[in-house]
Amino acid sequence: MAQKRDEQNILVKTFLSWEQVIDKLQQYDRPDESIYGIPRGGMLLAGFLQRSHNVYDPAIATMFLDDIIDSGKTREQYRIAYPNIPFHAIVDKTGPDKDVGWVVFPWEHETGPEDSIIRMLEYIGENPKREGLVDTPGRVVRSFDQLYRGYKQEPKEILSRSFDSQDYDEMIVLKDIDFFSMCEHHMLPFFGKAKVGYVPGPSGRVVGISKLARLVDCFARRLQIQERMTKQIAQAIQDVLQPVGVGVVVEAQHLCMKARGVEKQNSMMVTSCLLGAFRDKPEARQEFLSR
Repeated sequence: MAQKRDEQNILVKTFLSWEQVIDKLQQYDRPDESIYGIPRGGMLLAGFLQRSHNVYDPAIATMFLDDIIDSGKTREQYRIAYPNIPFHAIVDKTGPDKDVGWVVFPWEHETGPEDSIIRMLEYIGENPKREGLVDTPGRVVRSFDQLYRGYKQEPKEILSRSFDSQDYDEMIVLKDIDFFSMCEHHMLPFFGKAKVGYVPGPSGRVVGISKLARLVDCFARRLQIQERMTKQIAQAIQDVLQPVGVGVVVEAQHLCMKARGVEKQNSMMVTSCLLGAFRDKPEARQEFLSR
């Protein structure tokens, strides 16, 4: 399997060739097995084996075959219903293939992410071919370039250009930084404002204020939880600028609480991360939090 990575060394896709698929299938090509292919990918794989091996009723199978075990939920469902029938897949991300990333099978090479959006529309009961939805899959995929652009940004590069502060050693605070992010649990937006502050370290280096806003955006434009995002922003400033102290406060509204679940329309979540003097010195902490 060839692993494709982008310029930030982030694993993008793992491609399987037809030859690799056939090779992996050989271990299941047994004349004494009755193979039930799990819809959809497993049915295709079972078709590559001798048709006399295939059965279409899981209750009479001696083996279940799937293309991929991802979270393991499908396997668990079949194990509960048919505890004595072994479940196999040519890719097992809960076991030996846990690091392969996003697996692309050879029959998927001619499709794109738009196909996944079409399947989602079908899942919720919509007709992806009706006039208002024909172009929706493409629009959604294009929107991902903006919503998740943080994965292609490097925090250290954002903060790499700094300036001599001319011995300035007081607090620098940028507040009311608007941000938009996506909750990784439900893929629903959360949004609000961030406050970022720091006191320059012994080097006296500071960054342009737009860089602080860009840093917030870098971590926000990903699948996130607010607690982690808050800490990541603070830690990036600490690692690159090495200030005397750094503080980050984030206030956000979460649609996963407003549009679903408990449906609390006026809820606001506040998180903070204080490092160095902002954590250790009460007067510095109080000054930052009160601004």
